[in-house]
Amino acid sequence: MKPTRSILIWLVLLAAIAVPLGLALQSPLLAWRQPIYIAAGIAGVLAMGLLLLQPLLASGRLPGLPGGAGRQVHRWIGAGLIFAVIVHVIALWITSPPDVVDALLYRSPTPFSAWGVTAMWAVFAAGFLALVRSRLRPRTWRTAHGALVSLAVITCVLHALLIEGTMEPVSKALLCALVVIATGWTVWQLRLFWPRTRR
Repeated sequence: MKPTRSILIWLVLLAAIAVPLGLALQSPLLAWRQPIYIAAGIAGVLAMGLLLLQPLLASGRLPGLPGGAGRQVHRWIGAGLIFAVIVHVIALWITSPPDVVDALLYRSPTPFSAWGVTAMWAVFAAGFLALVRSRLRPRTWRTAHGALVSLAVITCVLHALLIEGTMEPVSKALLCALVVIATGWTVWQLRLFWPRTRR
């Protein structure tokens, strides 16, 4: 891949993550908010950004991170994603325990809460599968991991789009679209849900 193209790809990815994050930090909704509330929101935005990187790393198509190198970084980013989700949930719990309890029990009146909790469990389950990968057949693991990741992406995107919060609407919509496109493209490229044809 040409150096100019490689640089352009990384700049686009950086902008796709940094712009929504920067705009969220400038949101007027953060005025007079406690640091723990701000941390909860920023952790959620960061998690969305990491979701964009994950499928691209798994496919091994990012410039400078082919094959095994990309998958190794994919594991580290996956751990960072789980940590961001944990920070997001714990910080929200500290801010408002009753709301988080209602969300975890799927009895919250806000529709985005159920999608967020489902996304959380899907991310955790995908991470757990990564830990026990050696105990499963490769094909079984790929299909299960891909299904959980796809569920996490869909529910996380719905969670983000339904919230009228700190994220700026246009940059949020673009980031969500990129996450869905990157995940769908990787699922297709890696043939996660159907066997490769043999000649």
